Amino acid sequence: MTSLSASLVRGAVTSPFRRAGRPDATLPTERLTLPAAPTAPGPLAAYRTICGFPEAGAGGGGEARGGAGPGGAGPGALPLTYPHVLAFPLAMRLMTGRGFPLPVVGLVHTWFEACGHRAVRADEGIQLTVYAEELKAHRRGTEVTMVTEARVDGELVWESRSGYLSRHPTQATATGRREETDAEGLPALREWRLPGDLGRRYGAVSGDRNPIHLHPLTARLFGFPRAIAHGMWTVARCLAEAESDGPGRQLRTVRADFKAPVLLPATVVYAADPGGNAFALRSPSGRVHLTGAVTRG
Repeated sequence: MTSLSASLVRGAVTSPFRRAGRPDATLPTERLTLPAAPTAPGPLAAYRTICGFPEAGAGGGGEARGGAGPGGAGPGALPLTYPHVLAFPLAMRLMTGRGFPLPVVGLVHTWFEACGHRAVRADEGIQLTVYAEELKAHRRGTEVTMVTEARVDGELVWESRSGYLSRHPTQATATGRREETDAEGLPALREWRLPGDLGRRYGAVSGDRNPIHLHPLTARLFGFPRAIAHGMWTVARCLAEAESDGPGRQLRTVRADFKAPVLLPATVVYAADPGGNAFALRSPSGRVHLTGAVTRG
């Protein structure tokens, strides 16, 4: 938590001196690594609770969603999104470091992908590595791809990629766009009421205390009328629901595209296809906040 807070402060100080869109910009080649260690049970339990995952060791339906599958969030296994949370301080340290070309203030998390090659137990020693993979032109600016890898005894057990957009004037056009979910065509399954303090509560659990998530006053400094929900909370909450709709079929991969911020407090609608693979998060009026898809194995 201290490392992440220091990175946020460093990012605020250094961002005014960085200019996105430089044609000669390059990414740092270093890889940052956290030594192998088991997952702390207290923060993991708090994360499970706020995101809606079953408690470790839960009986009944939780047993059917147990840790034998690849990347499930049942008893004994980490939720598919949790290694990203553990490694996020490393990513922030890299993105606020001297060799990173983009200003971290104003970076927009545009998409997220993760793959669990096998179930990862909380008691296993997990080594986390983060590096910057690609810098490319985007129709709204410049986008960087950050990679996170988790290993146990040298075995790659989990990996993710995230896109972060630095917005600036550009002549670039959209290229290589990924296939996305038809959010409007998915049937609504659940309605969730999100409290105004959700950003503060998730920030306390994840360590991501970005001002845009904490309070209307701090969010307004960055152009938002109210605090907004963390994008990674919306993904995790949808995955928890996807697991409950498909017990015994563990989640192997997820891809999510962030479309519009969720202003807090809010009422949102979770929608998914009958097979429980494609999903979306919408407002009751139909505005799409998030689209995504999972595979199971």
